[in-house]
Amino acid sequence: MIEPTFLGTRVCRFASQCSSSHSSFATAWLLVLMTGIVLGENWPAWRGIRGDGISEESEVPLDWSTNRNVCWRIPLPDAGNSTPVVWGNRVFVTQSVSEGNRRTLMCFNRRDGQLLWQAGTTWTEKESGGSSNPPCTPSPVTDGQRVIAWFGSAGIFCYDFEGHELWRRDLGRQSHPWGYASSPVLHDELCLLNFGPGSRSFLIALDKRTGRTVWQNDLPTIGADAKWEDFGGDPKEWEKLGSPKMPEVSGSCATPVVVRTEGRDEVIVGIPLRMLAFGRKDGAWLWSCEGPNTGIYGSPFVGDGLVALMGSGLRNTAMVVRPGGRGDVTSTHRLWHQLPSNTKACIGSGIIYRDHIYLVTMTGFAQCLKLKTGETVWEQRLSTGEGRSGSWSSPVLGAERLYVSNQNADVFVLRAAPTCEILATNSIGGEPMNASLAIADNAIFLRTARNLWCIAEPGQSTKD
Repeated sequence: MIEPTFLGTRVCRFASQCSSSHSSFATAWLLVLMTGIVLGENWPAWRGIRGDGISEESEVPLDWSTNRNVCWRIPLPDAGNSTPVVWGNRVFVTQSVSEGNRRTLMCFNRRDGQLLWQAGTTWTEKESGGSSNPPCTPSPVTDGQRVIAWFGSAGIFCYDFEGHELWRRDLGRQSHPWGYASSPVLHDELCLLNFGPGSRSFLIALDKRTGRTVWQNDLPTIGADAKWEDFGGDPKEWEKLGSPKMPEVSGSCATPVVVRTEGRDEVIVGIPLRMLAFGRKDGAWLWSCEGPNTGIYGSPFVGDGLVALMGSGLRNTAMVVRPGGRGDVTSTHRLWHQLPSNTKACIGSGIIYRDHIYLVTMTGFAQCLKLKTGETVWEQRLSTGEGRSGSWSSPVLGAERLYVSNQNADVFVLRAAPTCEILATNSIGGEPMNASLAIADNAIFLRTARNLWCIAEPGQSTKD
């Protein structure tokens, strides 16, 4: 069974949970000082503490609008797709700024949204991705002492909590027609990064304190001599989309996930045609599983001892694998695998919760599947009837509710259950949005193309 991998720490609210004895209170207060957290739970990475998109907070806001349950709203200098991360009283966002060709990390005060500092670098060469996937799409990651951001070709940077640069690494040029999106991951002493997509793709582990390379593995890519018909695609249709060459869809934007199973830590990543696992400490190859198709734009996600992956590209795929194997585990550890007849394209990753998988598709359908079989339990179109109803975001779960956002910045709140029930539909004016939500200390942090929002019940996010 997979054991939870924690990237942050939760601290109880002292008034109700601390002992009345002085020694117990002193111990609890020392814990606060050591972790840097004042109240509640952190959201230190793209998919939260455990990398599964699930928050343990129990009082997450159910409904809001532009003038209801908005703690603050701060304008951002340019469009962006990255998800905010939160630690204690700081909110971090990666941001590209066209003026001056800046690649930056911005740090905001969680209480009032005030900009505390920003730091970064410049990159003047042309980058791929286009307006739909601008630079700095990867989310930052933090452990409470340092925060790390990957700026694509401009390099990977590490800062302390006051914005001072601790180290930087030039990993080389990143180039793919649809840009890059994989977020760095912190686990123990390592910073893990899937450098891709494109012909130059590798999984690298850096020492989080120095940026030194601990290990690096090149990742297989689809060759230029590959044939479209081998992958179930219609070349004429893809030519219409402006991607006539096979290598252009043979990339991985997947963020790695670390799971502990059978006494070892596995770094799992999705690539074209395969899911791969490596040893965390030394990068040794452990196992591979066939199943995904050419486009891996979502990331593996874990829960209930299993790993799931959705693939798109020339055809859509879905699969669930039991980790812990050796060699090719396709026939021994793959529980199920679905092809296009009953699988829709997903750019975001899903949630595994109580023996079910919850997804949102690229076209804006929420789905519930049985975890062990892949059988569809329910499917629901999510739309307000206005604007963009598709979704590039990954759902999050808090207070046993699913929060599913679309490209119109509408957030649908559904009960996380085998019966579909929409509890609320929240709109903030139709701003473009591709980022996922972050939940910390019972507040929701929502990043649109133009603003960073803090959604909270009155008084919740103003506590220090």
